[in-house]
Amino acid sequence: MKLVSIRLITDDIQRLVGFYQNVTGVEATWATPDFAEIVTPAGTLAIGSARTVALFGAGSARPADNHTAIIEFLVADVDADYRRLRGQVEDFVNEPTTMPWGNRSLLLRDPDDNLINLFTPVTAQAVARFGV
Repeated sequence: MKLVSIRLITDDIQRLVGFYQNVTGVEATWATPDFAEIVTPAGTLAIGSARTVALFGAGSARPADNHTAIIEFLVADVDADYRRLRGQVEDFVNEPTTMPWGNRSLLLRDPDDNLINLFTPVTAQAVARFGV
């Protein structure tokens, strides 16, 4: 088994795709007007319009209703990303903070209230764990 992607369902696909393009610096690949992907070397963030939910089963997913998952992106310099995004992101949960496990992390919310963690390993152990 291979984890291929995480998919978010949204009522406003243009807004959410634009947000993730801005945060990641990766241009989305659009399969249809209702489905796009942000493809990174480690995995893919898929974004689907709420109109796609019926294809799986009506009511099987609800847009903007995630309260458990955190989407995490390994970045080269979380402090630089914080400075770059400060005027563009509306909801930062914290400022860059060094965590006990050795990552410097920035938690923010996307326009649908999903949590995102941008992080940079800063201790020798964390750097070794991520091979950076």
